[in-house]
Amino acid sequence: MASPEPEPQQRTLDDASAEVVSADEVEFDVETDVLVAGGGGCGLTATLAACENDDLTVTLLEKSDEVGGNAALSTGMIPAAGTRLQKEVGIEETPADMARDILEKNGYEADEEMVQHLCENSVDLVHWLVDDWDLSLHLVDDFKYPKHSEYRMHAPPGRNGENLVVEMKERIEAEENTELLTNTPVTKLVAKDGAVEGVIAGAVREEAIRAEKVILATDGFAGNKQMVRTFCDEDIADALYYGSDGNTGDGIRWGAELGGELASMDAYQGHATVVRGTGALSTYAVVMNGGILVNVDGERFGNESKGYSQFALDVVRQPDGVAYEIFDERIFEKLQGEFDDFDRAVDLGSYVSADSVEALADELGCAPEATREAVEAYNAAVEADEPDEVGRLDGRNTLSPPFYGTQVTGSLFHTQGGLVVDEHGRVLREDDSTVGNLYAGGGCATGISGHGADGYLSGNGLTTAMGFGRLAGIHARQSLGE
Repeated sequence: MASPEPEPQQRTLDDASAEVVSADEVEFDVETDVLVAGGGGCGLTATLAACENDDLTVTLLEKSDEVGGNAALSTGMIPAAGTRLQKEVGIEETPADMARDILEKNGYEADEEMVQHLCENSVDLVHWLVDDWDLSLHLVDDFKYPKHSEYRMHAPPGRNGENLVVEMKERIEAEENTELLTNTPVTKLVAKDGAVEGVIAGAVREEAIRAEKVILATDGFAGNKQMVRTFCDEDIADALYYGSDGNTGDGIRWGAELGGELASMDAYQGHATVVRGTGALSTYAVVMNGGILVNVDGERFGNESKGYSQFALDVVRQPDGVAYEIFDERIFEKLQGEFDDFDRAVDLGSYVSADSVEALADELGCAPEATREAVEAYNAAVEADEPDEVGRLDGRNTLSPPFYGTQVTGSLFHTQGGLVVDEHGRVLREDDSTVGNLYAGGGCATGISGHGADGYLSGNGLTTAMGFGRLAGIHARQSLGE
């Protein structure tokens, strides 16, 4: 038997090698006003916000060959409460309603003031993207993710983050005062007297870039197994990783080396329904329209409606980390053409179908009789309007032939802990002083999901990525003399 390949050596917070260099030791090659490190949802948003002052030069550096990061891998759905898109369909809610849902999901373990702040700014974020930057967003009003009390997801076409990223990239490239470079990793920060003065960047040939303001948008550390093992649940460290390869904790380590405070480092977002074999994402809309999951013995093993992140650990802990998603033709037909992720999974042959639950289970590899009994018990509970055997009440519908299903596994998407920031996204030290000229957002910053996987509410990732990105871009722009 071949030996498993050794894991690549990756830096951790305990690494002795410095990732911040003194400005006294650097001769800068070029300069810019605002330097954005990382081209995911946070970096793209920060760039758009900062470049609205035409007198500034804004440089966005991405270490991969394409921008997008985790935003491109997501549904691209941005939660916001109180938007005109909601009001147009008769939905009246406030940012406080959204904040309540977030805090109830994480057990009030997140910073309540910051949660409220980001929720209040979510309205301006969506209106700004639609009105000022002409992004294509629509309100999703045909299903709710677990624990959302109202329809508040604002999605790009196909409910696919790739489409959101494409539009944002096009807007940035159309601006004369922006520069976007891919395959150009930021490798170090340059600082003097505790304040950032620029970065070192480049894959083949490194350059020192002087910058008045630096925004860290390199995401979290989910792609760095050493850091995941240090901070997160043991069971998730060896689970399938479904996030961007670039998420290796760089920005978090840089900020920490400058004295930035860290918080909620054990928090992360998992996902319970990545199709085994094809690697496609079986959108959780399958579950929230009535689908269920069983294990190899045909048994329900948890309440699917508690959320795809929290439920991911339940899936990982099943034999071989495998579960079996069971749904029906009504759900299949409803989701086709609505979710690019679902259509991609269909195209890859991820789903099988049968006229009976037993036949479906036999093809999938789970116990036929027990699976049939699980579906019958679930249907009976739905019809009686009572909690089913796992206590589920949300997103339920009886399942009827023909049936569909697939094998799924739990995965790690991204981490939710990082640098503590203020209301403008400025990096804070433990004494509440700011690290001069340094901002952070998205996975680089402390999220709003509390601890572990349980506190993640769908949309929390883009709330902090695009929310902090916009706030940091605005503050950096205004502090430079707008």
